[in-house]
Amino acid sequence: MELDTGKTAESVLLFEYSFYCYFILTHNLRIMSTRWYPIYQRGNPQLRVFLPNFWMKLVRPTEEQPANVVTFAVSTEMTKHDVKNYLEKIYKVPVVDVRTRIALGETKRDQTYGYVTKKDDVKLAYVTMPKTEAFTFPDLFANKAEQQEKEEKSMDESKAGFRKFLERNKKRPGTPGWYSI
Repeated sequence: MELDTGKTAESVLLFEYSFYCYFILTHNLRIMSTRWYPIYQRGNPQLRVFLPNFWMKLVRPTEEQPANVVTFAVSTEMTKHDVKNYLEKIYKVPVVDVRTRIALGETKRDQTYGYVTKKDDVKLAYVTMPKTEAFTFPDLFANKAEQQEKEEKSMDESKAGFRKFLERNKKRPGTPGWYSI
């Protein structure tokens, strides 16, 4: 079954479900695992989709990396082969090599009560693409200077308005602003 975009219904369903799992995990919600294979039934239901609880999050690297290496934070259950298949099959990204490591979660001692808390461990996947491919992070705040200029102009206007209000009411201390003519 083909959709208008050329993607199969199964790949669209897998993408939507992976986004759903990513949303659940980033918002600290708990769901029951769907990693169990469906029960085999004889007869008609031939189309079954296995929906794993895999998620991937693009991470800006802390160290300088080559242009063809991309860093992802992935589910701790994912293997190198899962990461490679996930990117190649769903997103059609050519992958040459995948290296993974588990980064320990940050530990912190509570100042008041003294107990120790630890954040969850994160598995990082370093995906190497072909040398012809290059990944650069998009500049999400390209018009930041324009936005800051607008905000400064608005702030200057409101300061001028407040100074005008104070000048108008300087002979009436303690009188509320709504009590003016």
